[in-house]
Amino acid sequence: MVGDRPLLGVLLMLGFCIVAPMGDATAKLLGDKVTIGQLLLLRFAIQALVLAPLVIATHRVWRMRRRIFALTALRTLLHMLGIGLMFAALRHLPLADAVAIAFVMPFFMLLLGHYVLGEEVGWRRLAACGVGFVGTLLVVQPAFAEVGWPALLPLGVALNFSLFMLVTRQIARETDAISLQAISGGMAVLILVPVLALLPGAMLPALEWSGEGAEVWGLILGIGLLGTLAHLLMTWSLRFAPGATLAPMQYLEIPFATLFGFLVWSDLPDGLATVGICITVASGLYILMRERAIARRLAAAPAPVAPDAAPAE
Repeated sequence: MVGDRPLLGVLLMLGFCIVAPMGDATAKLLGDKVTIGQLLLLRFAIQALVLAPLVIATHRVWRMRRRIFALTALRTLLHMLGIGLMFAALRHLPLADAVAIAFVMPFFMLLLGHYVLGEEVGWRRLAACGVGFVGTLLVVQPAFAEVGWPALLPLGVALNFSLFMLVTRQIARETDAISLQAISGGMAVLILVPVLALLPGAMLPALEWSGEGAEVWGLILGIGLLGTLAHLLMTWSLRFAPGATLAPMQYLEIPFATLFGFLVWSDLPDGLATVGICITVASGLYILMRERAIARRLAAAPAPVAPDAAPAE
């Protein structure tokens, strides 16, 4: 079993916070060119096709114990639902707004980690997470109220991925991340293929299969590769650090989403949102410095002496 290594977990989560908004920006570029059901199928199919050969070539373990297999299936369902909700939100909302609204997620994770998993949450991390949450509220523009019902979609994403990460934490230490993602991709394909084949598009237009031009295949491939890498990083991070430690770091997705929104669509936050972004970044950096201080203190602490050990001569 791998022991907690908070610094490594935080760095891996930082990578996730960079790669995940890149995948969201790619999905937003697709717009409504591809239905959500079709996009989900292709995204998970790419994940399975990329990782399955790697699992075989490196002789990783495919088999799972019954409990781990059941949790992996639940994780896959949550993964599909969360990505589907985010794809839908990005069709209605600017990238930075969608990500910012979804950032009640780390707050949910902190509470779930404490009350469900029994993870220790010190007052400093709780305070930093609270400060980051306040910053998130500042990023959400007053115009949010004018968006209508699509503005609720990122809240569904937040709750869904909080549960997703809770399940991931339960299995991350007992599974190889690459094998987990390969199996999850295969599960998703096995679920989505019959759903898309059997349910008529007239009943659920989001699940309808539509043709796509060659110009969108590069974006679809990018979504699959970026999504696969992002969730590998996230799974690895949870292998080395508790969710309560990583939760505030996820706020760093907001400035990266803002950056990509500016580079692609020339969207810039107003003054209030800029203050909010600075607050979220500061809270994330505080957590990183706090974990570094704790790691140094633990490394410098003398090894405990057994009670029955004889005194040195």
